[in-house]
Amino acid sequence: MPFVKRNESGAIVAVFRQPVQEGLEELDARDPELSTYLYDTVLDLAARKEWIESDLGLVRVLEDLVQVLIEKGVLMFTDLPEAAQEKLRGRSGFRKQFAYVETLFGSEDGEYGEGNEGGGGFL
Repeated sequence: MPFVKRNESGAIVAVFRQPVQEGLEELDARDPELSTYLYDTVLDLAARKEWIESDLGLVRVLEDLVQVLIEKGVLMFTDLPEAAQEKLRGRSGFRKQFAYVETLFGSEDGEYGEGNEGGGGFL
């Protein structure tokens, strides 16, 4: 049987498998209020995951945009604030490390070894 924690209004705010603290209420696993809480929580987590994945994709686009602007001479790397320079240097290092790792373990299409120079395709 699950144990739930409620807020001042009586709404479920947390669910536990065991009574990990005082004041938890034991509910039947088929309780409709518990089902609703779990359903809403899963939907909320799924929505947050989509936003995070979208944000991470946009970060990659912005990194590439900054790189292109620097390469074309439209923007000087030193024009960026120091904090932005540090972050871009760090990300560049990560990307190089992952590209190197890909050369060791193969490409996206499952090829290993030869034909995978430069780590292209992974990042």
